[in-house]
Amino acid sequence: MFARRHPFLFFLMIVSTCFTIMFIGFIVFVSFGSKMLNTQFAQQYTSSGGNIGIVEINGMILSSKKIIQNIKIFRDDDDIKAIILRIDSPGGGIGPAQEIYREIVKTRMTKKIITSMGSVAASGGYYIASATDGIVANPGTLTGSIGVIMEYANIMEIAKKIGISPVVIKSGEFKDMGSPLRELKDSEKKIFQALVDELHLQFVNDAAKARGIDFQTMATLADGRVYTGQKALKLKLIDRLGNLDDAVRWAGEMANIKGELKPVYPKEDKITFIKKLVDTLLKDINISGTVTDNLRYIIN
Repeated sequence: MFARRHPFLFFLMIVSTCFTIMFIGFIVFVSFGSKMLNTQFAQQYTSSGGNIGIVEINGMILSSKKIIQNIKIFRDDDDIKAIILRIDSPGGGIGPAQEIYREIVKTRMTKKIITSMGSVAASGGYYIASATDGIVANPGTLTGSIGVIMEYANIMEIAKKIGISPVVIKSGEFKDMGSPLRELKDSEKKIFQALVDELHLQFVNDAAKARGIDFQTMATLADGRVYTGQKALKLKLIDRLGNLDDAVRWAGEMANIKGELKPVYPKEDKITFIKKLVDTLLKDINISGTVTDNLRYIIN
């Protein structure tokens, strides 16, 4: 028999056959998984027949991609008559908040979009909320915190104790400003303060414009303090007191929806093992300088 005469070749044939079968199975699995993902993408919502879309914004706002995607899904669907942003966030990055703000402004041209605040919708959370057609909050919701903060940790004394001596070669005078291994110079403080002031001005201007509040009035309120929902109502930072259900009813009134109100959420993606593996292996590489590594600015 061939197996007895050529055991090594027979072994290679068996191994090759096994690998071939495994490869074919892998291809079939990937193909089936792709169809599943495509089918799921086509079914955007948690249930059918919805007429009010709810987009949740939870936790720190560090990326705008998913939120904007969900807003667009509801905006482009003719069955969805109004959109509610359910915000429960203390704030986050200025860039993402401004991107979401801009998307909301575009959405208001075609559909009503309002905000329902949860336990907290402050800073960047309020930045986003201010762009909507109306804001509903609970009496005890924490909101406001209109301001910008930039901070970094200076570990110079610790470095000295353990014998670390920084060596810096830079292309410009301010390239390493904000380094945690040395004191901040007065000239650098002025630059950072000017940056914070400019970002703060953008925040105040956008919020005042969107809310229809006089700039000086908004500037007075924008000293970083936090307000309760009840206080925010008196200051006209929000429009109504109520919970998510109240926001749904108000959205229905705004959009002139007749009949039953059916809120729906965007359907969550079920990430397959392969997608997880790819995401792990192909993570975005973030190469940044001293300032972005050791300095962070948030709307908080």
